[in-house]
This record gives sequence, structure tokens and C-alpha cells, in this order.
Amino acid sequence: MNAFLRIATAVCLAASGYLHAELYVGGYRVIPVIGPSFLAQASAAFAVAVLVAAGGPLLLRPAAAALAAGALAGFVLSRTTGLFGFSERGFEPAPEALLSVLAEVAVLVLVAVTLVRARGSAQVRGAVDVEDGAGAPGRLG
Repeated sequence: MNAFLRIATAVCLAASGYLHAELYVGGYRVIPVIGPSFLAQASAAFAVAVLVAAGGPLLLRPAAAALAAGALAGFVLSRTTGLFGFSERGFEPAPEALLSVLAEVAVLVLVAVTLVRARGSAQVRGAVDVEDGAGAPGRLG
């Protein structure tokens, strides 16, 4: 299950990166601030996705979540108050906007599940250590 969560997280994050790269190449590169932001998001998403897929440390999962949350925040701002003078409506451009939102929400859910499972495993290991006398008395994890 852990391998599934790791690979699924990496795939969804890479999908978000790919969609941002596609939009950058397709015309967003000429939009001040937004274009470079799309390129940075795509680059970081690909890099973190590769590291997560390769079995990098658990610390990379919050980094993946931060990238996804940042992209979602940018999406929301660009459709409400505007972002650096840039705004769009609904789920345009289609289908990239919708696919990107779905991929980013999936990253957040997968990371949350991974971290909850990791915390549960750490607590179980700590309880076993205490019972075996390996840990400090009365200390869990």
C-alpha cells in the first residue's frame, strides 16, 4: 500500500507539472509573473515527483502537498480576485484547468493518507518499543 501511495502521489504531481508546462508552452510564457510561475511550478513538480517515485524520504510528501496547494491557491485567486493582474473564468482553459485541479486535489488526499498512515505506524512502533522495554517508560513514539 505504501508503494501505491508513493507512486500515485508522484504520478498526480507529475500530471500537474505536465499540465502547467503545457500551458506555459501554449502561451502562458508571455504573461508577466504568471508565465515564469507556471514554469517554476512545472519544474518543481517534476523534480519532487521523481524523488517521491524513487522512494525519497517522507519529508518530500509535504513538499508535494505544498506544490499542489500553491497551484490550487493560484487557480482560486486567478478566478476570484485576480493574481498579478491576471484572471480567468471557470475551468478555462479546458481541459487543462479541470485536470490540473483534479491532480492537485488528488496529491493533497494521497499525502494526507500517507502521513496519517505513517503517524499510525510510528505510534504502533513506539508502543511496541515501550512494551518490550526498548523505549522510555510510558513514552509512545
